Amino acid sequence: MSWVSNGSQQPASRKMADIILSVTGTLLMTNSHTIMIVDDHPLMRRGIRQLLELDSSFTVVAEANSGSDAIVKAAQYQPDVILLDLNMKGMTGLDTLKALRNEGIDARVIILTVSDARSDVYAMIDAGADGYLLKDSEPEILLDNIRHAAKGEKVFSNEVVIYLSSRHEQVNPFAELTERELDVLQEVARGMSNKQVAFELHISEETVKVHIRNLLRKLNVRSRVAATIMFLENKKY
Repeated sequence: MSWVSNGSQQPASRKMADIILSVTGTLLMTNSHTIMIVDDHPLMRRGIRQLLELDSSFTVVAEANSGSDAIVKAAQYQPDVILLDLNMKGMTGLDTLKALRNEGIDARVIILTVSDARSDVYAMIDAGADGYLLKDSEPEILLDNIRHAAKGEKVFSNEVVIYLSSRHEQVNPFAELTERELDVLQEVARGMSNKQVAFELHISEETVKVHIRNLLRKLNVRSRVAATIMFLENKKY
């Protein structure tokens, strides 16, 4: 009769259990999409991580609090998907995206931001982003979009889809501006202050502010700097 003593059976069982756990863990990692979160706000990173951890198809392998940190960790962890914030201190999301591409990082880079400014959307897509999602998206929709992104699809929030579909239809980005608003924009693009613009155009400083507010809204940008860039890039109009 062959038998195994209790003393030798227990270690064998433990060894087998360790093997099973190891294999199971490997399979789970293989079947899941690895994610890196890049955001300079700790609470935001924690919230995104907790949301992703609700879905077994995701594994968060790294977090980065800056663009430079993201470049190092992207090379180290080789995530499938990078969720990248746009407005970060120091190295912006746009600069980070360009640097990641220059470093040969082939992860799917999805912009996850609060900004729905048309200029931001276009800039990130032109720089090579694989998607643009808004942070106020419903959790279920956000997870579904990230899942599709990990499979190689381009993903965009509904508002962004509208921007992209109408992008090539816009022949003259300044078509909606009045002649006076164009005058103000031209002076702003020259680096003039509100007071200087008022002096040049013989109008009050308060009127200048109104014109600037209106033209920013019509151009769908959030700052005079963004409006200036748009003006300089589209001088032919």
